[in-house]
Amino acid sequence: MAESKSILDEFKTNQEVKEIDTSVKLKVGIIGCGWIAKAHMKEYLKMPDVEVVAFADLIPGKAEAFAQKYGIDGRCYPSHADMLDNEELDAVSICTYNCTHAECTIYALNKGVNVLLEKPMCVTTEEAIEIRKAEKASGKVLSIGFQPRFNANMKMIKKICESGTLGRIYYIQTGGGRRRGIPTPYGTTFIEKETGGIGAMGDIGCYSLDLVLNAIGYPKPLTVTGYVSDFFGKNPEYWRSEGKPESYAELFGVDDFAAGFIRLEGGIMLDFRISWAMHLNTTGDTIIMGTKGSLRIPSSGSWNGTISAPLKVYHEIAGKGVVTEIPLLEENKESNFYYKIRSFLDAIKEGEKAPISSDEILYNQAIIDGIVKSAALGHEIEIELPENA
Repeated sequence: MAESKSILDEFKTNQEVKEIDTSVKLKVGIIGCGWIAKAHMKEYLKMPDVEVVAFADLIPGKAEAFAQKYGIDGRCYPSHADMLDNEELDAVSICTYNCTHAECTIYALNKGVNVLLEKPMCVTTEEAIEIRKAEKASGKVLSIGFQPRFNANMKMIKKICESGTLGRIYYIQTGGGRRRGIPTPYGTTFIEKETGGIGAMGDIGCYSLDLVLNAIGYPKPLTVTGYVSDFFGKNPEYWRSEGKPESYAELFGVDDFAAGFIRLEGGIMLDFRISWAMHLNTTGDTIIMGTKGSLRIPSSGSWNGTISAPLKVYHEIAGKGVVTEIPLLEENKESNFYYKIRSFLDAIKEGEKAPISSDEILYNQAIIDGIVKSAALGHEIEIELPENA
């Protein structure tokens, strides 16, 4: 009992709260005024050192309606380029659909503007590499929008892996999914190839990948065998049962299920699967296996920053197999989204590195894109990344 208690004591954590310097105010613009932009705006309004001064959206009137909703007399533009060409901004939040992430981010960085880019980073590995080039050339802060990183229980997972309690990690199973959950909250941009580019992998799969890869230090992916399917999204009966137009089946052009078997540096094997829709309620718990112990993380529909049951460490004490349950930690006072934005702003003001760096998320994107490419070819492929990427 004493030894188990000492293990628990190792894993105490708290969210650091910094005092905000209001003597310097940052001028921020929002690119893309859809539903995820609302989450950004909600948190920006809490920041005493921020002025949101400009909005851009391709749909006529959408930026204006967004600004009006929040009572902001900001300037509105029909495109990211128009806004960035005519405003002196310190930072932008990019909240557009996946296929324009790279274009908007590169343009902003080339204009010398710091960027908070919503996940997924982009659609392809090639786009991610071009984003990295623009970031390096600009010297600006580029942070990718993975708010689960700031959740106390998610931090605990990383702390357990780094503590040495598990020994040498050699196998990981991760993923998640929804029995019925293809997202069409305000239309079809998530499910069309021309706008979404990737489906379940980009929406929720990138979260589960980041969960485990961040926990073990983001080793480089080497090879991937991938599989994707769209059996539910292409089925008119699915949409009819959801109360949506059957025509969505014709528009559906992304994955609603994907799986991959990925070899990582250090001899680690990653078994990944993710789903928007399936005849199961879960693809299984996340498991991180090591030579001294293994960690079980309860399954989640999205890995959006919360877990509903305690973590469990399976290990040995005095030659006997035991299970140490890590009690759930209290949620932070503010939302994970708040800390995502706050950490980005602090990095700009204090000259720090990006809190969620593109060099890590490049690997995340390379795995997703590798699954797509491997599935199309029908065999394992090598993940090729430039040495300086």
